[in-house]
Amino acid sequence: MTLKINSVAPDFKAKTSEGDISFHEWLGDSWGVLFSHPKDFTPVCTTELGSLASMKQEFDKRNVKVIGLSVDKVDDHIKWLDDIKDVTGTKPNYPIIADEKLEIAKLYNMLEGDAGVESMGRTAVDNQTVRTVFIIRPDKRIGLFLTYPMATGRNFNEILRAIDSMQLTVKHKVATPANWNKGEDVIIVPAVNDDDAKKKFPDGWDSPKPYIRIVPQPKD
Repeated sequence: MTLKINSVAPDFKAKTSEGDISFHEWLGDSWGVLFSHPKDFTPVCTTELGSLASMKQEFDKRNVKVIGLSVDKVDDHIKWLDDIKDVTGTKPNYPIIADEKLEIAKLYNMLEGDAGVESMGRTAVDNQTVRTVFIIRPDKRIGLFLTYPMATGRNFNEILRAIDSMQLTVKHKVATPANWNKGEDVIIVPAVNDDDAKKKFPDGWDSPKPYIRIVPQPKD
């Protein structure tokens, strides 16, 4: 099955650096960020795992659970954690899935079905498509996914920005314009008609075009 936005995020059971999990059960009522890596002990991924660990409080504040995935075994993950702390100053404080049989990478369409059944002998280049970030909503559906090349480190501030936007949409029926940052003006979504918009936004809105209705960001 090809995954797309609004697809149900496939459920799975897995071993992680913090014990066994059942993914949907682990998520509970939270939002989730699942971010994948082609192999342990790779340079860019080392910086990414440490960077995300240093920002975990920001994800916690937004009710977002973070989980990594790497196509290697748990023992390697645990050894890698110390390297990550040495390099970045922060030890990952979230689970990392061991996908040594490549099952979850295939389930999430990051590897082809004929990619084999074990990570042993495979290089990071063999697994280079295992570089996707999935944002998963509390309804267990995919809200966003971004795939990066191996040589380009991920920007987790952008992931937070996207989550802020998506959570505003759920709560207030607004969308966010290009390059939006938290606290800036937002757009009333087209699905809200003018009569309902007047009830939600009694102070009115700016309309540079009839189909664009701009309002200050609603307060939480």
